[in-house]
Amino acid sequence: MNHITATMAGNVWKVTVKEGDEVKAGDEVAILESMKMEIPIEAERAGKVKAIVKPEGEFVNEGDVLIELE
Repeated sequence: MNHITATMAGNVWKVTVKEGDEVKAGDEVAILESMKMEIPIEAERAGKVKAIVKPEGEFVNEGDVLIELE
């Protein structure tokens, strides 16, 4: 899997990585806000952030790609 997806629908409240960052499995990469709850999104594998697909403030649906990894 070369991407990180949204686990539920909501707004991208915060992206905690930037392009070029190295991440490990389990690292928090973004936080979604849904129904006044904050939902942390973690990397499932190690890699380098290639692209931030959904920026802060954008609405996402479950399964939407948030971040692409190399």
